[in-house]
Parts: sequence; structure tokens; C-alpha cells
Amino acid sequence: MAETKNNNDAKLQSHSGAESPKLSELLERGWKIFEEVDSTDEPLSSNSVQVKVRRGISMLEETSRMAAQLELFSRNEELEEIATADLKYLLCPALLGALTMKQTSRDKRLDIVQTARAYFVDFLRRCKEYNVSSFQLPKSANGNSSPDEASDSDHASAKPSPLPSDLVAMAAQRQAKIERYRQKKELEARLSEVKRAVDSGQADDEVSRDFYLLNVRRWVTVSLEEVESIDQELEILQRMDVLKQGAAVPEQRPARPPMKPFILTKDAMQARVFGAGYPSLPTMTVDDWYDQHRKHGVLPDQGIPRRVPVDEETDAEEREEEEKEKKAENEDEESLQKARNWDDWKDTHRRGYGNRQNMG
Repeated sequence: MAETKNNNDAKLQSHSGAESPKLSELLERGWKIFEEVDSTDEPLSSNSVQVKVRRGISMLEETSRMAAQLELFSRNEELEEIATADLKYLLCPALLGALTMKQTSRDKRLDIVQTARAYFVDFLRRCKEYNVSSFQLPKSANGNSSPDEASDSDHASAKPSPLPSDLVAMAAQRQAKIERYRQKKELEARLSEVKRAVDSGQADDEVSRDFYLLNVRRWVTVSLEEVESIDQELEILQRMDVLKQGAAVPEQRPARPPMKPFILTKDAMQARVFGAGYPSLPTMTVDDWYDQHRKHGVLPDQGIPRRVPVDEETDAEEREEEEKEKKAENEDEESLQKARNWDDWKDTHRRGYGNRQNMG
């Protein structure tokens, strides 16, 4: 393992000079930065954390570029043919995607999640080529499978995928999540045991290889979960972007035709005598202006219902009594005597007297 590692570092030093950092050191620093950021108690949006995130992304990008120059991986080889010291470089895209998701720029959130998804999918595709574990590659962001994904998932291409509303598909997705979670916990338990042997420095080549393979398989489950979460966030961000673009475009109102200028005169006679003062301008009197606006119903007092006096109904009886009193004062003596006789008769006869129908 040490011989292979030294050979890789020697090749890179011959390419870029002796002062450039080693490939293994870059990966270990970037990996360590991710673990620090992932376990920190500081706010993710703090300046110190974001500086670490950017530094880690820069180191892992350099690691990915140097690994590509060395051509460490090939589609024509099997997983067993990869050297133990080179297995850890399979994790570079996954670590890049995880650190990219730690960025907190709201203005660039859509670009951030798209970049992180590309890193995760690249890692999953490489693991699929080496048959690291059994899983199905996620679809592309637009919902269509790429040619590589179609060739890798034969059972998915044989029959169309069910609709999201299908209960069978939802149950299958739920079962897949449960199985993925169980595998992740098992891998983490095995990793904690192997990691103690690796950290002690007494691990042989077989233990080290098992340690890196367990890490790769664990990151496969993590990447699948991240891609699923990113797809949901992408849908929300794209809808928000469409709404913002629609709100930014102002509503265009139809252009109003220009109004012809006119001069108001006091009356028609004045308009005929003095005119408008300008031969090209029309003349309109106040009455003409009022009649024209009243005809179109644009006067301020048009369309407003008249208020009915509130006390009109309440005071109706009082007015009637007052009118009766005034009429009684103005009547002659005969009417007055008749009224007095009627009052006397009411005093000696109860109400309803002589009413045979009511048996009064």
C-alpha cells in the first residue's frame, strides 16, 4: 500500500514540481475539514465555517483533478484490481457534494444544489461501474434516464416506472428507504470497529481495504438520500424562480388615447363671442361639460344612493298627532262639540260595546 501511494505522489511531483502538496494529503485534509464542519456546533452560516467549507472544496477539487491526471480508475477494470491505497479516492466526488451542500448563499442556492447533485451522481455512477453495492442510479434532474443509467438498470427499462400517486410505488419507496437506513446503520457499526484498528496504525492491507470499502458503501447510501432530498428542493427552487420572474415583469396596461384639450367658458354666449382664443381648439361650456359627464355617469355624486333620514319612520306618529291637534284647534264649534260628545260616550262605554259578533 505504501509503495503504491509513494508511486502516485512521485508521479504528481514529476508533473507539477516538488513543492505541490501530495495527493493523499489533499484528500485527508479535505476529508478532515468535512468532518469538522459536519460535527461543529457553530452556525453553518458563520464566516469561519464558510471559510473552512470553501477551503475544503478547493482541496477536494484539486484532488479530483490530480486523480484524473493519474488515471486511477477505468471502466475496464474490476473492483478487486484497484489498489487499496487508491480506493479512498473514490470518495472524492461524494465529499465534494457534501461540502458543496454546506454552502449557505441564498442567491446561488439553485446553482449550489445542482452542482452538489452532479457530484453525488458522478460518485454513484463510478460505484455502479465497479459494482460496489447493489442500488439503482437516480434519474436525471429533468426526469429522464441517461444512456448509462438505462443500460445499468435493465429491470427499470423493461417496464415503465409507476406514477408517484400509485400506492404500490409509494410502498416500494418506503421499503427501500427502510432497507437503506438499516444498511447504513450496519455499515456505521462495522466502520467504528475497523476505524479503531486503522487509527492505531496496526492495520494490515486487508483491514485497510475493508475500511475504505465500508466508507464507500456508506457514502453510497448517503448519496442516494442526498440526491432524493436535492430533487425535492430543486422542484421548489425552480417554482420560486418562475414566480420571481413573473413578478418582475410589470403588467402592461393598454395605452389610452390622448385627450383633446378644451377650454371651459362661463356660458354659450361667451363662447360664441370670445371663442377659445385658439382657432384649433374646441370650445365647451360648463353646462355642456356637465351634461356630457352626467350622460356617461362619471360625476362624483352619481351612483351614490341617497340617504334616507333615520328619524323619518320614528317621528311619523308624532307628526300625525301634531297635525290632528292643529286641525282640532282650527275646527268650528260644531266639530268641537261632536268631539267632546264622543269623548264622553267613550268614558261611559267600554271598548267593543255593541259588538254582537264578538259577543261584547
